[in-house]
Amino acid sequence: MLYIEGMSFFRNPDVRPPAVARLFYPGDARRLADEVAAYLEQTEDAPLAPGFPKALIVPHAGYVYSGPVAASAYELLRPARGILRRVVILGPCHRVPVRGLALPQAKAFDTPLGRIPLDEEALRAIRGLPQVVESAAAHAEEHALEVQLPFLQQVLGEFSLVPLVVGDAAPEKVAEVLERLWGGAETLIVISSDLSHYHPYEEARRIDGATVRAILGFDTGISHDQACGATPVSGMLIAAKRKGLAAKLLDFRNSGDTAGGKDQVVGYASFALASESPRYEAEHGRRLLQIARQSISAALGAGGEPGARVAAEPWLKESRATFVTLMQGEELRGCVGALEAQRPLAADVAANASAAAFEDTRFKPLVLEEFARTDIEVSLLSSPKRLLFESHADLIAQLRPGADGVILEGENGKHATFLPQVWEDLPDPEQFIAHLKQKAGIAQDTSTQSCRVKRYSVLKWREAELRQ
Repeated sequence: MLYIEGMSFFRNPDVRPPAVARLFYPGDARRLADEVAAYLEQTEDAPLAPGFPKALIVPHAGYVYSGPVAASAYELLRPARGILRRVVILGPCHRVPVRGLALPQAKAFDTPLGRIPLDEEALRAIRGLPQVVESAAAHAEEHALEVQLPFLQQVLGEFSLVPLVVGDAAPEKVAEVLERLWGGAETLIVISSDLSHYHPYEEARRIDGATVRAILGFDTGISHDQACGATPVSGMLIAAKRKGLAAKLLDFRNSGDTAGGKDQVVGYASFALASESPRYEAEHGRRLLQIARQSISAALGAGGEPGARVAAEPWLKESRATFVTLMQGEELRGCVGALEAQRPLAADVAANASAAAFEDTRFKPLVLEEFARTDIEVSLLSSPKRLLFESHADLIAQLRPGADGVILEGENGKHATFLPQVWEDLPDPEQFIAHLKQKAGIAQDTSTQSCRVKRYSVLKWREAELRQ
């Protein structure tokens, strides 16, 4: 029987309930979702690039301590929503010792954000390995896996889970399990590990710095004094090296940098492992513009398939946010888009192109006679990040004219955005913000300190420019 705040419930043996909700992270679903979203919003704005990591190494302390560091890794998974359908997650045992790698006896894991089913097909694939055992006790109170789940639910939505608590096992045996579960683009591997524990701040920085260098160099000789998850980390490094992945450091801090004192700190780092580091090129832009034009052409009855139907390339299936702008000479003819990724890139461009042509209420619907002289521009947006500022002058100083797209939201919920292209007409930051207030319907005398401000970056391609 399970007891919660004076009430008793019969525990479902098929479901592993949250053990550290209200201790390591909020137990209320709305508060938890808001907190995770805030951590993700405050990560650094990474350069826009196709693809997402195959594997992550992330810390597992209470969110107030390690949440910002973990968020820097999970933020990279936003494009993978709808693609990643299975998450393999390994972490060390902190409470119940185990020999080998322990699967739970449950069939699902619960968090305040919902239920995550276990991947039965994947479990069958590894159950026959001698190093894989079952232990309900090893999972019952273990936090190393649990604290990762709300982040994964927030960025990926629905997925199935393969949770493994790693105890006494050789790294090579861990690598064997990982290779059997490797899969393709549908599978993500997450390794949960903190770094050193309870050293003075400067000593911890020295110890953890060496550990970070070892991980980046695929050195599998890391000790458990350097990282509590040394065994799963080393197993991941063995498998990743065989698969040709490269490791990238995303964030490196300790509890003295986040929410604790500096006398005795715990170290945290996050890493992404991926096979390549591609960039968006002109050819990507031409493909997006083709999709946009085909979408409008099909709606006008001028032939061609709607772009989203013929988008087979993997990068076009990633969840991305775009704006499509229509121009006739120097005159705007329509502009529609989304600030947050809601669907696959190809579908987003096709839908926004059609909406810009026929649903922008500032203009009459586009007609066939003017389509040929309409120039299309596609803007690809990064995930908006919250700007924290102490005063209006501080906000103005942080803005990057020509580079920042800006979202301004008032206390009444009214909001508006300007794409970075607007800086060409409003190069002065004070004017930029004043006009953005006007667009949002926010009074000019409203203090910006009462507003929420986010910024994002953009990659854009325009037909006229690519034809030159």
